[in-house]
Amino acid sequence: MGRFDHSAYVSLTMEFRCNLKCVHCMIEGTMDRLAPESDRHFEAVLALNARERRWTGLILTGSEITLRRDLPDLARRARASGFAQVRIQTHGMHLGQPSYCRTLVAAGVNEFFVSIAGSDAVSHDGLTLVPGSFDKAVRGMETLDAIPGVTTLTNTVVTERSYHLLPGIVERLAHLERLAQMEFWVYFPMSERDEKGLVARHADVLPYLREAVIRARELGRAVEVKNFPQCLLGDLGDSLVNAQPELHIDDAFWREFERNGFYQCVHRDACASKECLGLNTAYIARFGTEAEALAPIRDVAPLPGLRARPGSTTDPRSQGS
Repeated sequence: MGRFDHSAYVSLTMEFRCNLKCVHCMIEGTMDRLAPESDRHFEAVLALNARERRWTGLILTGSEITLRRDLPDLARRARASGFAQVRIQTHGMHLGQPSYCRTLVAAGVNEFFVSIAGSDAVSHDGLTLVPGSFDKAVRGMETLDAIPGVTTLTNTVVTERSYHLLPGIVERLAHLERLAQMEFWVYFPMSERDEKGLVARHADVLPYLREAVIRARELGRAVEVKNFPQCLLGDLGDSLVNAQPELHIDDAFWREFERNGFYQCVHRDACASKECLGLNTAYIARFGTEAEALAPIRDVAPLPGLRARPGSTTDPRSQGS
């Protein structure tokens, strides 16, 4: 299971520009229409936390948060309001500048959640469609690895084009000492159909995903798997953690998100899992209900630290973009 208590964090979507062109981007069709959270709302969240100490961690996210020139100032203001952890969710390209890494850390950013799409420059850059993006992201994580008090996490979107890369990603980053957690987010297209052909069949993903989870744990990393049937994970079922921090984002995002149609499983009524999202509409349209491959979980022990309040539950609408 994961290392971080999601209920202790609040996530604010503060930017909707991006300078990558990732083939698996969830919001490429809505990015130009979504509005970031206002400075007024940002200040309101800070004031609430200063008053009530509701959260210990703040996540600054968006399409690419480092495009905000005032990011260091946002971090300083967050720390002053009582947030012990300030995390940014980023593709990591700008972290390739060591001076920028040090500026962010000095401002109070102490957690960096970096998206890694592939296991090397060829595979990663082939998915982000920007040459040099892999080398810059890895160089940034290596810079952060030398700075005391910093924690890094990685996020990898699992698609038809990337699932076979998962073990290689774990190995490529094995040298990083401050990499505390690796997350593997199985792709869904924010639509009823998989128009890009990126949805991978779970049976194809499973052996590579298992190898990646086991190896990451051997390296001392915590692991979170998102949007994958828990029954298929077997003895690695505790790696499925669909809980997310409370997410503040433009309401228009949720209208698009509802098209996914999660929780479709022929065994849902008989299954005891509290984490599984079942299948979504796009997956079923491509591969069917997988009735014979899936099986109900008869009994599961509650995962400590994951009994989150409303807004940070296993409802997939709590997932970030």
